[in-house]
Amino acid sequence: MGFSMSSFDALGPILGSALAVVILAALIRVSGAIRYIGNTRVAIVERLWSPKGSLKGGLIALGGEAGFQPDVLRGGVHLFFPFQYRLHMAPLVTIPQGSIGYVFARDGAPLAADQALAANPGATDFQDARSFLAANGQKGPQRKILREGTYAINLAQFIVVTRDQVFSLALDRNEGALLDQMVGVIESRGGFEPLVIKDADDQIGVVIVHDGPGLPAGEIIAPTVGTDPQDSATFHNSFQEPEKFLAAGGRKGRQLQVLAEGTYYINRLFATVERIPKTVVDVGQVGVVVSYTGAAGLDTSGDDYRHGELVDQGARGVWNAPLLPGKYAFNTYAGQVTMVPTTNFILKWEANAIGSHRFDENLAEVSLITRDAFEPTLPVSVVVHIDYRKAPLVIQRFGDIKRLVEQTLDPMVSAYFKNIGQTRTLIELLQDRSAIQQQSSEEMKTKFALYNLDLQEVLIGTPRPSAEGDDQIERILTQLRQRQIADEQVGTYERQKLAAQKERELREAEARAKQQAAITESELSIQVQSNAGKANLARSEQEADQTRTLARAEADRARLLGEGEAKRVIALAGAEAERTTKVGLAQAEAIRSQVEASGGARYQLTRQVAERFAEALEKSGVDVVPKVSISGASGEGGGASVVQGLLTLLLADRFEPDQVRPTERAESRSE
Repeated sequence: MGFSMSSFDALGPILGSALAVVILAALIRVSGAIRYIGNTRVAIVERLWSPKGSLKGGLIALGGEAGFQPDVLRGGVHLFFPFQYRLHMAPLVTIPQGSIGYVFARDGAPLAADQALAANPGATDFQDARSFLAANGQKGPQRKILREGTYAINLAQFIVVTRDQVFSLALDRNEGALLDQMVGVIESRGGFEPLVIKDADDQIGVVIVHDGPGLPAGEIIAPTVGTDPQDSATFHNSFQEPEKFLAAGGRKGRQLQVLAEGTYYINRLFATVERIPKTVVDVGQVGVVVSYTGAAGLDTSGDDYRHGELVDQGARGVWNAPLLPGKYAFNTYAGQVTMVPTTNFILKWEANAIGSHRFDENLAEVSLITRDAFEPTLPVSVVVHIDYRKAPLVIQRFGDIKRLVEQTLDPMVSAYFKNIGQTRTLIELLQDRSAIQQQSSEEMKTKFALYNLDLQEVLIGTPRPSAEGDDQIERILTQLRQRQIADEQVGTYERQKLAAQKERELREAEARAKQQAAITESELSIQVQSNAGKANLARSEQEADQTRTLARAEADRARLLGEGEAKRVIALAGAEAERTTKVGLAQAEAIRSQVEASGGARYQLTRQVAERFAEALEKSGVDVVPKVSISGASGEGGGASVVQGLLTLLLADRFEPDQVRPTERAESRSE
C-alpha cells in the first residue's frame, strides 16, 4: 500500500494535534500540576520552592516554607502549581494482628538528658504530623506504640518499624544502619509481639524500666506506683502506658510490681520483662520473707527477743507473718523467701544417711569415750518440728535451717551424747539404750526450745566401732550372746522340770479320767441320798412346825373357849344363884309357913327335896345311880349345903361324861 502526498497533507493537522496533546501531557507530568493518588497509598508532599524561603531548622515545614510538608495526601486527583511540589508515594502503614509497631520521629524537640524515649503526653496522634510538632513533640524513638490497624502516616516525619517491614521515606543512606540496629534491639527483646504470660507456666514477669528518673540513693528496686484503676490520671495499666507511669512517680530500674498471667502490649524500648517462676509454698512448709525494700517498720518481735527485728508485711526486714502454702507472685529481686518445713523432719547423725530436706548432709556419727575407755561411735536421729508461727524467729536468728543444724544443733547434740558416754561402760551403753533414749528426749526438749524448736523424739542406734577392723565391740557382743545363751539354757532346764511335773499331773488326770464314770456315779449317789435326807429333814421340820402351829392354835382356841364358857357359866351361875336365892327365900318363907302349918320344918324340907329331885331326874335322864354324890352336913347350915350340891350337879351336866370321874364328889364346906 502506498501513500500519496495528498494523504500526508490530510493527516498533518491530526498528527499536529496529537503531538500537541502529548507535549501538553508531558509538560503537565513534568510540572506536577495534576497527580493521581491510589486509595491504598499516601503522598508525602515536598515543596520545592516557596516565597517564604527555606526552613531555618528541622525537617518539616510548618509555615509553608520549602521542604517536606506535614500533611499527607490521600487517594484521588490533586492539582498543584506547576513545578513547585514533588510527591513521594508511600504505602499505608499496616500493623498485623497480634503485632506491635514502633515509631521513630525525625523532627521535633530534642530529648532531655535523662530521657531514652520521646515523651509526648500531648502529641499522641502520629497521623497528624502538624499537631505533633505544634505540641512540641520530641524526636527520636517514641514511648507510644502502634497496635493492630492501618495508619496514614507521614513517613518523612515518622519511621514505623514492624516485625515484617520498616515503613520509611529514605532520606539518608546512614539512616538504614540506625534502623537496622533499632530492629535488632527490639527483636532481641521480643518486642514485636505482645507479652503473654500463661497460667500453666507458673511464671511472673519482672519489669525493668529503661526510661525516666533514676532510683534514689540506697534503693535497689523501684516501688510500686499508680496501681489504682479508679485514678485514670496515674493508672499506667501494667506499664502499657509509659506516660502515666512516669506521671505517677515511676522510676527507671527493676520494678517491685510484677506482671501476672495475661497479655501485655509493652514498649520493649521503654521496659523489658524477665520471666521468673512463681514462689510456690508446698503443703508442709511456710515461706519466711526477707524483704530488701520498703519503709523501715516497727519491731514486732517483743522485748524478750534480742536476735533481730521482725516487721509487718511490706516493710523492709524479716516479715513477722510467713507465707502459707500456695502460689505467690513474689518478686525475688525485692526479697528472699526461705522455706521452713512445718512437718516433722529427721536429722540423722549417721554416715551415708541423709534426710529428704538434706539439712543433715554434713552430719556425722557422734564419737564417744566410754567409762571403760572404749571409743565407739553412736548413730543418733532427732525428730524436730518447727511451729509455723515461730518460723520467722528461727530465720531471723539463724538465716536458714541448714545453718541452724550445722552451727548450733550439731555441736549441742554431739556434746550431750559425749557426756552421756563418759558416765557408762560400753556394756551399759548397749544395755541401757532405751533408758538413755528416754532421758535424752526429756532433757534435750528444753535445750531445743531455747532455739524456738520443738523436739519430738530422740532415736539412738547401736554403738559402732570407730575404726574399720576394730572388733572389740563384736567381742563384747559375743560375750553377751553367750551369757544370754546360758541364761536361756537355765530357763530351758527349768521349763523341762516344769514339763515333767506337768506330765505327771497329766498321767494322774488320765487315770482319774478312766475311773471318772464310777466316781461320778458314787458322787451322784451320795448327792442323791444327801438331797433325800435333806428333803426328809425339811419335810419333818415342816410337819413339826405345822403340828406346833396347829397345837398352839388349838390350845388358843380351847383356852379362849374355856375362858368364854367359864365366863358364861359364872354369869349363869350367878344369875341362877340369885334366882335360886330369891326362890329359896320365897320357898323358905313358904316352907316356913307350911312347916309351921304342917307340923315342922324338917318334914317340909324332906318332902320338897324329894319332889325336886324327882323332877330333875325326869327331865335330865340321869342314871338312877348317881355319878355325883351330894352329901349334906348335919347341923346348922344344912340348907346351904343342899343348894351347893345342886349347883354342882348342874355344872357337872355341862361337861362330857368322860371328863368327870365316877368317884368324884362335890363336897360342900361350911364357911
